[in-house]
Amino acid sequence: MMTNKNNDNTQDTAKAVLRGCLLLCWKGVQLILVIAEKPSVAQSIASVLGATTRKNGYLEGGGYQVSWCFGHLAELAEAAAYDAGYEKWRISDLPILPVAFRWTIQQEKQKQFEILKSLLCAYTTAEVVNACDAGREGELIFRNVYELSGCKKPMKRLWISSMEDAAILEGFQNLRPGAEFDGLYKSALCRARADWLVGINASRFFSLTYGCKLNIGRVMSPTLSLLVQREAEISAFVPSIYYTVQLDLGGFQAVSEKYDQQQDAQALASRCVGPALVQSVDRKKKSEKAPALYDLTTLQRDANRLLGYTAQQTLDYLQALYEKKLCSYPRTDSRYLTEDMEENLPAYIGAACTILGSSPPGEIHARQVCDSTKVSDHHAVIPTLTAAGCSCDELPAGEREILRMVSQALLRGVSDAFRYLDTKAVFVCDDETFTAKGRTVLDPGWTVYAPEHEKKEAFLPEMAEGQSFPVKSVSVKQGKTTPPKHFTEDTLLSAMETAGAKDMPSDAERKGLGTPATRAGILEKLVSTGLASRKKSKKVTSLLPTALGRALITVLPEQLQSPQLTAEWEHRLKQIEHCEEPKGFLDDIGTMLKTLIETYEPVSGADVLFPSRRQIVGKCPRCGKNVVEWEKGYSCEDRACGFSLWKNSFFFTAKRIPFTPELAAALLRDGRASLHGCYSEKTGKTYDADAVLTDDGKKAGFRIEFPKKEGKKK
Repeated sequence: MMTNKNNDNTQDTAKAVLRGCLLLCWKGVQLILVIAEKPSVAQSIASVLGATTRKNGYLEGGGYQVSWCFGHLAELAEAAAYDAGYEKWRISDLPILPVAFRWTIQQEKQKQFEILKSLLCAYTTAEVVNACDAGREGELIFRNVYELSGCKKPMKRLWISSMEDAAILEGFQNLRPGAEFDGLYKSALCRARADWLVGINASRFFSLTYGCKLNIGRVMSPTLSLLVQREAEISAFVPSIYYTVQLDLGGFQAVSEKYDQQQDAQALASRCVGPALVQSVDRKKKSEKAPALYDLTTLQRDANRLLGYTAQQTLDYLQALYEKKLCSYPRTDSRYLTEDMEENLPAYIGAACTILGSSPPGEIHARQVCDSTKVSDHHAVIPTLTAAGCSCDELPAGEREILRMVSQALLRGVSDAFRYLDTKAVFVCDDETFTAKGRTVLDPGWTVYAPEHEKKEAFLPEMAEGQSFPVKSVSVKQGKTTPPKHFTEDTLLSAMETAGAKDMPSDAERKGLGTPATRAGILEKLVSTGLASRKKSKKVTSLLPTALGRALITVLPEQLQSPQLTAEWEHRLKQIEHCEEPKGFLDDIGTMLKTLIETYEPVSGADVLFPSRRQIVGKCPRCGKNVVEWEKGYSCEDRACGFSLWKNSFFFTAKRIPFTPELAAALLRDGRASLHGCYSEKTGKTYDADAVLTDDGKKAGFRIEFPKKEGKKK
């Protein structure tokens, strides 16, 4: 009843939109329809265009209608949409390779889709503008609605990197033909379909093979592999103990080489009673150039390292700042600005100084941050000019801190290099050499905008060769080699960026696992599916694989956990975006899955990796092993056997008999079970009967039998 009412409301809304459009058509009005990704973005665009009249599901005015999606209105349909039999998981059905992929609209988004469809197909609509986020996913969100609506209207693309009024206005003055982004759309479509193919087929296959629900993803599984490999390296690491002798030379320390044996170090320490002579002094002037501006990944890494934010939190904060017109487009993989932005660079620097309450650099080096050849779809993340007028104290804490980090990055980027004097002095005492290192800052340069910048070396006094320093004290220090560190989100994001890069072509535009826009979601899914967990120790939060995650990587074949292969797929998607990729990307994935399913040999002893915690209901009539309960039925624990009984079997649902574990146990034990109160669809009455288990070795089923009444004549 609720569904019908919702459908009625949706239809009424669509009819109202259509009536309004017909009225405008009767008046001879021709409108431009603008579709944004979110209501808040649509509101910002509408205010610039003068579309201030609020309608049901859109805004109107100034010759425009501005509406919105709620993220992905359309999603790829579940496997059962292609064949009802796919509702049940069976290895024999795999691989599922749709010839034509189908899309579905979620019920809660159906109303807005119908509004958009009515607007897209209205006679009054002369032209459509795609104003969804300027990236791969934004292109897919719009195109799905456009295609599913059957719209054929001329299409243009709004491509902006800021939600400021001036940027929106400039964007509408320079709308680009929608066809320019066909490659981006095809890339997004291939990405979605590839993820569907791997997720549906691999997840079902390995879940059925090992009797445990396993989530497998095209990017998620190789990322999990990085975690598992790192933990294996840590477990295999054997620390080595070493000893050093340290001389206190009056305000600074000189350290010997490492000794494997403590007694050797102590013997040296006992002999170091005389002065230490300077054997050599090496002074070098060095400089560190200012780091590049932030792209999304480097911002996520620094926010995790310095503030403890997860990658998803940083993306959410930055997205909110973008929608409030305080930061430029967040999902960028560029760390530079375009050269035509150099003219306005002082204004952006002024905004950053206002946000931070600091002074600008003495000299601005614009060419350090402005390089069009290093900008792809969007320039680096920077504060907008609007941000100069905002009250940072009124922003939520997370947004405020991210805005400050983005502002600091801009000021660092245009500042002088950090210059210092590096000194290395070698001393001799009792014919053994000792080393002291120090650093003298000559010009702090960009580090004044980097409070976290560490001064790693101590100051050394002036000294010359042959000069002697009295030994104030001698000590022996014990040290040990340390294992690799657990991954944090900072270091894992870095590993994802570079995974497989060494095996990619040197001119590959995109390398690594995932994209800046998707990596945060991958990490969140690893945690939500129970394959990884966050563990906080002191001030550091590590990402660790769970027992289930380690078990999954143990049984996954190389092609599903290979960072190199997945990085190659990302490279091919980028080629598709540029219309350079020959056909065959999805065919290659389909072939890989088919070969995998046909040739994969289950890992022996997997019962130890995936111990069954499920209720045993009986013995399998085919192979004699245990039959255990699942969410959707009862199956032999040996997935190669294939014996299954489904809880939603029509035999029981039609009779309104719940298929309980007790009923399944009786059928497995005796081959039959008594049913009481079976419902008859024909008469509407109930009756008693026996259910008899049938099995031809390929498919199990049931038949009804009525027990003979006692005393009845033959």
